Amino acid sequence: MNEQDPAVPQGPGGAAIDLTVPHSARVWNYWLGGKDNYAVDRAAGDDVLARLPDIADGARAERAFLVRVIRHLVAEAGIRQFLDIGTGLPTMDNTHEAAQRLAPECRVVYVDNDPLVMAHAQALLTSTCEGATDYIEADLRDPETILSRSARTLDFDQPIGLMLLGVVNHIVDDDESYSAVSRLVRALPAGSHMALTHSTAEVHGEPMLQVMREMNERGGTPITARDRRRIERYFDGTELLEPGVVSCSRWRPDATDIGTPPEVYLFGGVGRIG
Repeated sequence: MNEQDPAVPQGPGGAAIDLTVPHSARVWNYWLGGKDNYAVDRAAGDDVLARLPDIADGARAERAFLVRVIRHLVAEAGIRQFLDIGTGLPTMDNTHEAAQRLAPECRVVYVDNDPLVMAHAQALLTSTCEGATDYIEADLRDPETILSRSARTLDFDQPIGLMLLGVVNHIVDDDESYSAVSRLVRALPAGSHMALTHSTAEVHGEPMLQVMREMNERGGTPITARDRRRIERYFDGTELLEPGVVSCSRWRPDATDIGTPPEVYLFGGVGRIG
């Protein structure tokens, strides 16, 4: 640890967080310009940047996608509840901030299974007086726990925005990942929406796959790439909104954007339920 590093947080039960291997949430935090990362994460992040210089653009594009999606869901679809699974470390424009900026009464539940994120949970547990924000430690592969515990804060008789940004790609097994997402979709009432982003190699090809193999070999959180067709399968049971599954930088870009935004390695879409 050096002077740039934050204090080492404690995981559940007082166990120290392992700083000998990079962690996807901390590398992501580094690419977004955050401060909750360590030398091992910056080294891994810089190694990826050396071979894929635009990789951090994907992280920023996904955060901008989140803001645009929430703007659509709050302002146009009238949604006031959000279930954000795989939230990661807090940076700027977190889901509750983007939603409550538009409608202070919005209620948000964050879900993550990582002890580091748990250690930072208090940074997320903020809310307007009119709304609510809660945090659940759970795994996407255990949707029953997520649904039962989030019902303490969210009303499952009213539409919910399900946010699955950059999390499904950490479930390597196809059947397991499709099953988990399908269970969540089936539990949501009519008028709900699901937003999902997923890593792909369709933009960078083999260099992206090689980077992912090396990240997995480092012992961090497993990650996999899926193509557009396989990503579209997650939207079974929903009405996929235009423009469908595209690079998240190209999903309804702001009118102020000049020209067509470049593609990034994260594809995403939004589907309406019922």
